[in-house]
Amino acid sequence: MRPTRTLARLATALALAAALAAPAAAKERSEIPDAYKWNLDELYPSEAAWEQARASIAARLPALAQHRGHLGDSAAALFATLDLKSGLELDLTRLYVYAQSRSDEDTRAARPRELMQGARKLAVDLGAATSWIQPELLTIDPARLAGFLKEDPRLAPWRFFLEDVARWRPHTRTAGEEEILAQAGDVTGAGAATYGILKDADLPWPTVKFSTGEARLDPAAYTLYRASTVRADRELAFQAFFGAFKAYERTFGTTLDAQLKADLFEAKVRKFPDALSSALFRSNIPTAVYTQLVSDVRRSLPSLHRYLRLRQRMLGVAKLRYQDLYAPVVGSVDLNFGPEEARRITLEAVAPLGKAYVAALQKGFQSRWTDFLPSTGKRPGAYSTGVYGVHPYQLLNFYGKYDDLSTLAHESGHSMHTWLASQKQPFQTADYPIFVAEVASTLNENLLLHYMLGQAKDDDTRLALLGNYLDGLRTTLFRQASFAEFELEAHRRVERGEPVTGEALSKLYLKLVRDYYGHDAGICQVDDLIGVEWAYIPHFYMDYYVFQYSTSLVASTSIAQAIRQEAKAGKSTKVRDGYLAMLAAGGSEYPIDLLKEAGVDMTTSKPFDAAIAEMNGVMDEMDRILARKQAAGKR
Repeated sequence: MRPTRTLARLATALALAAALAAPAAAKERSEIPDAYKWNLDELYPSEAAWEQARASIAARLPALAQHRGHLGDSAAALFATLDLKSGLELDLTRLYVYAQSRSDEDTRAARPRELMQGARKLAVDLGAATSWIQPELLTIDPARLAGFLKEDPRLAPWRFFLEDVARWRPHTRTAGEEEILAQAGDVTGAGAATYGILKDADLPWPTVKFSTGEARLDPAAYTLYRASTVRADRELAFQAFFGAFKAYERTFGTTLDAQLKADLFEAKVRKFPDALSSALFRSNIPTAVYTQLVSDVRRSLPSLHRYLRLRQRMLGVAKLRYQDLYAPVVGSVDLNFGPEEARRITLEAVAPLGKAYVAALQKGFQSRWTDFLPSTGKRPGAYSTGVYGVHPYQLLNFYGKYDDLSTLAHESGHSMHTWLASQKQPFQTADYPIFVAEVASTLNENLLLHYMLGQAKDDDTRLALLGNYLDGLRTTLFRQASFAEFELEAHRRVERGEPVTGEALSKLYLKLVRDYYGHDAGICQVDDLIGVEWAYIPHFYMDYYVFQYSTSLVASTSIAQAIRQEAKAGKSTKVRDGYLAMLAAGGSEYPIDLLKEAGVDMTTSKPFDAAIAEMNGVMDEMDRILARKQAAGKR
């Protein structure tokens, strides 16, 4: 809370927090207090102001053409062009985040979708208007460019950009071709856009009669009911939810096929051997890192199967089913949190990252960075975004469960990464690649877990927390790796010229899930309907994105362990400072290099093996607790 609030306002806020301890009761956005909504007025005070900004950007675009053919004239000419380009990009980011946020508040509303269309159109236009810059830069003698950098210090923020342009030389087309590629964005993005509207706005969600009453099973409700302690309710949730996707399997197959072909189109045009090489080249990540992850996970499936057997034992079921994977392993532990409590716990959990980190995050909570609670039509899930010069924004759907607390810590990691980079970097290098982004988020989750373990007063609570940690490894490491395998094979089928249909994708996905979860070995039963789960995953429309959740978890586990040990010893902050320096570096270096400087080499299997060792150590502790409880029960 802000210290300047009156006692009356403080009392009102506390009353609201108490009333929202079971936040699922809020159904319409109008019912939610402003304290739990993000403040978009800091971007634009009104929709009219947004329209003025859009018109201003559109009016400035033609000025870029005046610089064409003159980049090599002088350092001043180069600066003028890059400065105009960056200014337009910054303004467009602000415009886009506002439109996206408004749309995500209620995906049913037409006007926000119109804003999004306007922002997307402007993004395509800006891409086309700047498409000639990179090809023209490649016509300039590198020695001359180096001379410009020495001559004009104003060019310093673009040093990394100019060096990266040179790296792109073999994959950059002529200025005319680059303009066509930029204009093609309206077409190549159609698959993802159609998917988003179908899944988030038009898909008819079923109403299901659970043991607690009827509920409309949209994605937010699905995440709630799949974790029910009532097995019959979990079965109903899976059958109804994925039954809805199965009914549109052919359509979802068509939208993903369009996206896969768009990825291949760009790879071919830019002379990459395949879509994987094209996607990973952007952040200069060797493709061996991707294939190594898949190989490392495959050889570690015995650890996943050990966890699944442990889960079966704790749930007390004769046969573990895929529908049981989200149920709490300790049903007697009721981990529920109100929004204010969740914020307090998150701040205390990240204390090992230092007082400045905690103070900045607390200010963000107080300044309404976060859209906290679910409401009808709101985009499901969670994310963090940001606008340079303003602050980060978080979208959550907070139901008060431990997973929701963990999500708050996760997204706060992203937000603080954005905040620290924006404080230390110019706009040109503040944005960071996804490969390091998920390190910041999953490291916070790790700190939260160990904080909660330190607060645990009994074996059941400790078991619940340790079980949640293993669930996180399953979903973030193993599950995302299975997604990575699915995505790789789906792309390869398109690259081989094979047809890709919804039915074929479901067959592929089902085989992978059964391999990972030991279906044929009797470890976990995976029903045929689970094959359509791929249609639920929006990340497949962001080529080769999901593997970075796995690699980031591996990296963050190693760094978090070192930070905790350092904080416990109290003699040094070297690891912590190195990690925070990595966050503050933004995108000023390539991600593999950033992580190496933070002490993690992701080109080797060493960090992965350390994460699996910690996983097995957690299972060892759970086995000891269960043995102790069993022995106590026999006395």
